[in-house]
Amino acid sequence: MHIHSLFHTIQTFREIIMSFFHLGFLFILIVISSGPRISESARVFTIINDCKETIWPGITPGDNFNGGGFSLKPGQSMVFNAPVGWSGRIWGRTGCNFNKNGNGPCQTGACGTTLQCKASGATPATLAEFTLSTLDFYDVSLVDGFNLPMSVKPINGKGNCSTAGCDGDLRPNCPAELAVKSKGKTIGCRSACDVFNTDEYCCRGVYGNPVTCQPTYYSKKFKEVCPASYSYAYDDPTSIFTCSGTDYVITFCSPRKQPVCTYHNNKLVCSGSNGVKSFIGTNWLVMLAIVLMINLWIVSPT
Repeated sequence: MHIHSLFHTIQTFREIIMSFFHLGFLFILIVISSGPRISESARVFTIINDCKETIWPGITPGDNFNGGGFSLKPGQSMVFNAPVGWSGRIWGRTGCNFNKNGNGPCQTGACGTTLQCKASGATPATLAEFTLSTLDFYDVSLVDGFNLPMSVKPINGKGNCSTAGCDGDLRPNCPAELAVKSKGKTIGCRSACDVFNTDEYCCRGVYGNPVTCQPTYYSKKFKEVCPASYSYAYDDPTSIFTCSGTDYVITFCSPRKQPVCTYHNNKLVCSGSNGVKSFIGTNWLVMLAIVLMINLWIVSPT
């Protein structure tokens, strides 16, 4: 390819991107010319902390997720790959104080006293659940209570692929009888089952089926704030979602409709300009795209 033609193509590429900016949105697919290829059967999980505080995500089983736990400072993110067949849960821990050996307590969501979780988190904890198969099932559950806003957005999948989660904050208006406090501040909102331990609230005994286990005063309160989350055990119709061949972006403390990005098979796929900005600035994105295109053409046969 001649240099003149190369830079003409680059300029055209840049003009296309800038025209997208002027329209007020961005949906970019960048082909990257190097790096390891990810199996089409794998799911890419991008976990983002948009909270104003450090959080410590917990994952079980965690073999594909840094052993089941790690820290994320405000604005940080981490990317993992999970194979089809993985079934597990992801939640956030708050107020942790781990020593250099990865041992210590957490105010909410603790899985014992270790950074890397081998067991489920203590209640209350907002919980994302996944079953990866030909058709994935996923949801965000408040059955174990609430400690952080959390959303699950599938990207580049086929099917329903709705965004699940609770981007509202239940803590400020948590009923007093459910509130978990630290130094006078509500840090979590327990479920009615966890607090009162009755068959009605826990959907067991004669209430152990979807006909007799109906929404209660407390689950309705949860549902008002978090319409795309499980508010009680049989809240299936509006709370569990399906998607095929998708990747997932799990974001703490961010609106469910906020655009996000994911990498898969050497491609960066973004759902909108704000999602791109959460990874890199707009101007740097244009420069990166041009550099990557040059790199691709240089190493490609003419």
